[in-house]
Amino acid sequence: MPSIKIKSSTGKGEFRYNIATPFSANAKSIEKNLPTVLMLHPVYIPQEIYHSQHVDPKLRRFNLVTLDYRMHGETTGQSPTKKYGQVEAAEDVAEVMRALKLPACHVVGLSLGTIIGLQLAISYPDKVQSLFLMSPLGLEEPEDVANGRIEIYDYWCQGYGKGGKVDDLTLIHAFYGALQLGFSNRSSPLINALSKRVYALATKTWTPPHFEAYRAATLDIFIQRKRHSRDALSALKNIPIALVHGLADVAYPLSYTQEFMKQLQNAGVQTQLYKVADQPHFLNIDISLPEPEVNSILHDFLVKHADAQAVPVPKEVVSPWDAILRKYGWDPEEEEDNLLMSSLSRLLSCL
Repeated sequence: MPSIKIKSSTGKGEFRYNIATPFSANAKSIEKNLPTVLMLHPVYIPQEIYHSQHVDPKLRRFNLVTLDYRMHGETTGQSPTKKYGQVEAAEDVAEVMRALKLPACHVVGLSLGTIIGLQLAISYPDKVQSLFLMSPLGLEEPEDVANGRIEIYDYWCQGYGKGGKVDDLTLIHAFYGALQLGFSNRSSPLINALSKRVYALATKTWTPPHFEAYRAATLDIFIQRKRHSRDALSALKNIPIALVHGLADVAYPLSYTQEFMKQLQNAGVQTQLYKVADQPHFLNIDISLPEPEVNSILHDFLVKHADAQAVPVPKEVVSPWDAILRKYGWDPEEEEDNLLMSSLSRLLSCL
């Protein structure tokens, strides 16, 4: 996949990105007559997390742009320091948008992506047309979740013992904690492939020489953040905002998202809350349905706030990450078999 060089207050970076259009999974540039959707990934898992959205023909009516943050995926360059937070991460994204000559985008964020997307809209309002925030993190990190994130970080660091000896079991224990937070102990061929992909990248990137950067980009960006002021949020009055909460999220209760919604409303920002049944924190991958429920919600939101009527729905689309995911064991036929068994189980439970 291509990468592009940028320079921000954090330093130089070579950011891996992808542009998908109705006509190509790996396009060189956007289709200028189409709305552009910028998808910001969560912590740990890079842009491949949006595989299920890229194989949905309805969503491929738009330009879909993804990228990897610093210390994630295949992005390289100067590492973040203790000063790296949501402001600096949003600055990186803004610089990537400038380098790619993107217009104002409809920003889709998942978990950490909502933190960065919200900051992008506040710091660079000319770059954001709307916000679609899945598992939105607009408030301070709850103490119990913060402690869980600290534990994941500590276990990972402990996996690299003195003298450079690696304890694989400890690393896997830390990794399992991250998967629990994101997927609520669920698995599927796609989730398994994503997990193997991330683990392979992590053992090359989140190593002892880079522990400070790893902490800044995956831990401190959560636990050191503060909620935005009412004045800051009031600047979003003209930006359509959707909040999407998975009701099977083991880390953040529905009340957490509802409180953030009230904060937006008190600042004069109009927003709408969607509740997705039986979905975990990383709610854009539904292991029980061929198409995640959130895809239809996102599509309707985009159609409402962007003119996409000029391009018909493509008949066939391919994921930009098809080859990568296959390399790590993903098998579409196995995925279909899993979905069939899940559908049968759901049907039997209703009898």
